[in-house]
Amino acid sequence: MKVIIPVAGIGTRLRPHTHTAPKALLYVAGKPLLGHILDSIKDLEFEEVTFVIGFMGDKIIDYVNQNYDFKTRFVEQKELLGLGHAINMALDEDEEDEILAVLGDTIVEMDWDGIIGKGKNFLGVRQVDDPRRFGVAEVDGDRVLRLLEKPPDPPSNLALVGVYYIKDTQILKKSLNKVIESDIKTKNEYQVTDAFQVMLEKGAEMYTYEIEGWYDCGKPETLLETNRHLLDTCKECAPEIEGSAVIPPVFVDKDAKIENSIIGPYASVAAGVTVKNSIIKDSIISVDANISSSLLESSLIGNSAEVQGHFRKLNVGDSSQVDL
Repeated sequence: MKVIIPVAGIGTRLRPHTHTAPKALLYVAGKPLLGHILDSIKDLEFEEVTFVIGFMGDKIIDYVNQNYDFKTRFVEQKELLGLGHAINMALDEDEEDEILAVLGDTIVEMDWDGIIGKGKNFLGVRQVDDPRRFGVAEVDGDRVLRLLEKPPDPPSNLALVGVYYIKDTQILKKSLNKVIESDIKTKNEYQVTDAFQVMLEKGAEMYTYEIEGWYDCGKPETLLETNRHLLDTCKECAPEIEGSAVIPPVFVDKDAKIENSIIGPYASVAAGVTVKNSIIKDSIISVDANISSSLLESSLIGNSAEVQGHFRKLNVGDSSQVDL
């Protein structure tokens, strides 16, 4: 089995943070999004992981090489032509290994044994309130009958959530090639959902697998929501800090410096952060940030940012300075 992780997206809804870092490297509950994804699969049996990189892809390469020792391959998607295009780039023309594709900006909690090695093509799904924003599966039981990308009138509320296990890799490759060669686009992009539909038309059987935990990290509010969930499940994230109060659940890196402050609940404080005379709750403070004399709630503070004397909700990018 091979793993494919597309991480080329720019992340416009997460600006200013994605002006200086790829979306997959934004921090949540103590480490980058990509770190949570890789930690969830690192014990699986796979031959290699292919990362489809783009904007600031060198930072993705550095992070993976510095923190993981499995076999990797990096493919650059120079034009952002869609998820179908990205996965197609990651597949060799003669690829025969089964593949597990996982999006690099979404955290999932699931039993991988439920889909890997079962001899079937599986698409991860989740019931959503507004399926018009997703690829949608029409099913009979768990067998897929039809797939539609962002349909105005969805046949079901089962959304594809970015986890795909494909055993018929050659059929997928040929279907992706057909979508691209025929210029089949949805919202000006080549979608993997359309390729899966071509697979069905070619006679491949596909099945849904409902994902228990699915956490979108595409907007500031959903990033904070995901941070809250991950902290709720973290058992050893809240150290005692002399001279300060810690209100769980929180994550405070061992290399952060906290003085005369209140941290939590639902605060994530990364390595190298300094917090003095402040109250931090429901917020993510990224690497090497400096916070003093501030009350922050529902805030995102970027790497190496400085915030002094503020009592408000902030969304501060990397290397910024905010003074009262």
